[in-house]
Amino acid sequence: MRLATWNVNSIRARVERTVEFAVRESIDVLAMQEIKCKVDQFPFAKFEEAGYHVEAHGLSQWNGVAIASREPIEDVETAFANMPGFAKGHEGPDAPLEARAIGATIGGVKVWSLYVPNGRALGDPHYDYKLRWLKALEEYTRTSLAGDPDLPLALVGDFNIAPTDADNGDPTIVPGFATHVSPPEREAFAALQTAGLTDVVRPLVPSGYTYWDYKQLRFPRNQGLRIDFILGSRSFADGVTGAAIHRDERKGDIPSDHVPVVVDVDLDEPDDDDRPMIF
Repeated sequence: MRLATWNVNSIRARVERTVEFAVRESIDVLAMQEIKCKVDQFPFAKFEEAGYHVEAHGLSQWNGVAIASREPIEDVETAFANMPGFAKGHEGPDAPLEARAIGATIGGVKVWSLYVPNGRALGDPHYDYKLRWLKALEEYTRTSLAGDPDLPLALVGDFNIAPTDADNGDPTIVPGFATHVSPPEREAFAALQTAGLTDVVRPLVPSGYTYWDYKQLRFPRNQGLRIDFILGSRSFADGVTGAAIHRDERKGDIPSDHVPVVVDVDLDEPDDDDRPMIF
């Protein structure tokens, strides 16, 4: 399986280059974030013409996630257990859920396309929401892997966290003053790893960012952030044979401010399980 994640920053604006990338790079599963459209506005036909099945979850012109796959997409979910919601002026436990997660089983792998809340600013209600959202994701991960330690699980997407100083090359993202690099956010990211996940890209791609702001020549100056990840369970990570950050997708006409992150995975069917062999 060749699995990719990409915050496309509006699929309607960038569907041609998204599909072209998927076909050119022989992507089997593409997880997308920030599709910025309702489901009935998603350009399904372009993907279907290229041989992809698509499941999308979008509620408005903001947020939104989707998965495109050459293989059937099964067991689709649009929220993980206890995922919190958010709405301005409505911070209680019954706040409406945003379109930030879509999960499905594909070729025996449980894949989640995730768009973690930005946080906006330290002390903002959205920052607290971000931390609660990440805590619920950690608990979901821990529970899932406790119930099935051999589960091939991949949490992929835009995490809006630069987990180490090496992941932050943007001079405006200053520790102590900005989100994405605060200790609580970094601790929440580390907790996902403690829960049983591994960053499967960094060991194979030791440097490089995945996001550059459109402003102040951030991309030409290579002042970016690494905030897009593929985190895998033990059985998933053990099967990773290659990885790449496609920096050149930040170039050209109307690029997204993020670039795709790709891994190749080769997993054999466990002897004591009836899961299908990963393609």
